[in-house]
Amino acid sequence: MKLRLDVDYPYPSRIKSFLYTALNRKTRKNYLKNAKIIAKMLNETTRKVQAYWFFTTRTEPDDEMLQLLCPEKHEIGLHVANDPYAEMKQLEKATGRKIRFYTIHGTARLVARIIWRRKIWEAKTSIPSDFPLRSLHEVPTLGLDVICYGRPPSVAAKIAEASVARGDILHVHPEWLFQSGKINHRGPFYETLRQILQVDQDIAVLSVCKKGFVKMAKHIEAREYEHDFVPTDELTGKLRDRGIDIFTFIERKWCNTISDPSSSWAKTKDNVALLQITSYGAWWEKIGKKTRNMIRKAEKSGIKTQVILPSKELAEGIWKIYNETPIRQERAFPHYGASLESVKGNVFSPGESTFICAFFQNDIVGFIQLVYGDNIAIISQILSLQKFWDKAVNNALLSKAVDFCANRQVQWVMYGRMGNHPSLDKFKESNSFRKFPLTRYYIPLTRKGQIAIKLGLHKEAKDVLPQRLKYWLIPAYNWASRRRALKVLGSP
Repeated sequence: MKLRLDVDYPYPSRIKSFLYTALNRKTRKNYLKNAKIIAKMLNETTRKVQAYWFFTTRTEPDDEMLQLLCPEKHEIGLHVANDPYAEMKQLEKATGRKIRFYTIHGTARLVARIIWRRKIWEAKTSIPSDFPLRSLHEVPTLGLDVICYGRPPSVAAKIAEASVARGDILHVHPEWLFQSGKINHRGPFYETLRQILQVDQDIAVLSVCKKGFVKMAKHIEAREYEHDFVPTDELTGKLRDRGIDIFTFIERKWCNTISDPSSSWAKTKDNVALLQITSYGAWWEKIGKKTRNMIRKAEKSGIKTQVILPSKELAEGIWKIYNETPIRQERAFPHYGASLESVKGNVFSPGESTFICAFFQNDIVGFIQLVYGDNIAIISQILSLQKFWDKAVNNALLSKAVDFCANRQVQWVMYGRMGNHPSLDKFKESNSFRKFPLTRYYIPLTRKGQIAIKLGLHKEAKDVLPQRLKYWLIPAYNWASRRRALKVLGSP
């Protein structure tokens, strides 16, 4: 795979790049930051890659960048701005390398021509016929940052791979690594490039959300509960480079504690609904008469449960449950409207999990998905058709799940958090789940992150509110959630 990188501007900030380019000045802070991130990704990949870096005299590599550009994988070329010969000599002197290739820096807009001190009518400089460098404009290229505009990373990656298979060179401008350009229709290409190079796997399992003026990263969904985790300096460094201000993770106290947490980490209280299993019989004795009667009721009503392997029939059954109603537990149901293809993607996704289904007259009427981690099974989903609510389907599913985990010698089962849904909390408690306290850590990665933590902006509003006030507000939240969902669906 070949990659062409035109380093037009030196800083992630467009405004800063324009200003310093116009003044012909440089500052060490964030200089070539995006280019260095890409270089590290290229050095990390096991894929065979040849990278052609084209620098202007305003973006020539510093010592750190040169250390990353090993000659075996990286070729340094000239991105001609105004004077081909003078710029070639300057770049060779700055890098200590022989320059063999060039590209031309175009300036389609008036402001850019002024910044680069080019003639108003001149979009790009002309190259003398006897110029000794070889142009890379002749080689077919695909603008990776262009195809990433308005497309999901997975779709852009497929387009790029097809182009590479045809022998095209992938062409990017590092300045668009994380941001979009609406005028020139260029999009952030980091995630697409990461998928193509198959690197930064530790970042791939993270989600990023915006909280006020900061970006916060954490593990996707329940992943942080699956394995013991303490972030490394390498991971926090990568996140800092990628503009993340705060990283948060939990301490799995039921099986492990962090012995020496850093004093710079902020912490808050968190919780999970946790069940410790010794045997199915012991659980049966703990759950109480009413819950046992509900399980017996399901059996008498004709509900049968069994472990099911991933299949088309399973996906269709889950899809029907998802799309039965837009409202569940008095609030909007996020999976309503899901396509059959997206459900199949979840059912057949890699990873260790188990599906247990409830059947009524050979039809799937409910399911539970268990996802496994170290010393724990996590209830990812437990849902049933609402028209069978009187048959205690969920009780039957949970009973089967406990029996399955006991036979598999899974000691702990987790069922989300407690304290945010009164009726669901009662169901958990009736099945012997208990509120288990955890510590959630927050690591400030930037100055903005430090300020946000000092102001308390890292905390979730639902965790700051007193429990009594929260339970009083939940009906109002549910009402607003239903209204939004029905409005989207066009219902009165």
